[in-house]
Amino acid sequence: MSHPWSDVCMPRWCLGWFGLLDGPVEWVATMGHASHNFPIRRVAEDHAHQLDRRRWPGVLAPVAQVLDHGLELTSATIFVGENGSGKSTLAEAIALAYGLSPEGGSTGARHSTRSTESVLADHLQLVRNAGATRRGYFLRAETMHGFFTYLEKNPSTSGPDISFHDMSHGESFLELAVDRFRGRGLWVLDEPESALSFAGCLSLLSVLKDLLAAGSSQIIMSTHSPVLAALPGAQILEVGPWGLRQRTWSELDLISNWRSFLDSPERYLRHL
Repeated sequence: MSHPWSDVCMPRWCLGWFGLLDGPVEWVATMGHASHNFPIRRVAEDHAHQLDRRRWPGVLAPVAQVLDHGLELTSATIFVGENGSGKSTLAEAIALAYGLSPEGGSTGARHSTRSTESVLADHLQLVRNAGATRRGYFLRAETMHGFFTYLEKNPSTSGPDISFHDMSHGESFLELAVDRFRGRGLWVLDEPESALSFAGCLSLLSVLKDLLAAGSSQIIMSTHSPVLAALPGAQILEVGPWGLRQRTWSELDLISNWRSFLDSPERYLRHL
């Protein structure tokens, strides 16, 4: 039976009055649902601000599927797919809808150079687990250099600063994850493997695994990496022209393609 204060039955003005509905995208309390400690239970279209399906990114099948049917999230959700499939678009939109900076950082970061993000976040509604934290961080490898400069110009008031520019790309990325991904929160990563070696991916996987083991964090990640896609306990969604389909690690096209290439690279190289 639905609780009288559930997100379905509770009037919108009551949600606002109790402080459960705010921000550029609505936060809806999930009282009456199974209790979870991670921040977001579900992503859906904001019916008051519907996105034209003929307009990008609504033309992308995975985006249209989320808008039409919603997406249930777990403590860890990984989007895997080819370039241009829509996986980064979805991860970015969820991060922005949560209130994170589009070029990386926490909910308090205001770093911005050239706006390239899609409008999808403006059309999403995040269904938030009651009592969950609103802390979070967005890491995207493609904007890290500019973001490190932003951090230099806006030093921390709570502890010593780390000189990220004095490190390699991969070292600085890992150090930022270790330094910022602490305690409860939503941690969003967009193709982090572009900054990391094989060993670096394993190190990041260890950080993410420990966060999940603590029981109150949530990870959303888009990736091409077979290593990062192996995050234990994650819901893996394969993104493509079909939309979104749930897969096990071994069922992914990514894994079969890598296995085939490593088994016989010459079969691919002779066609280049």
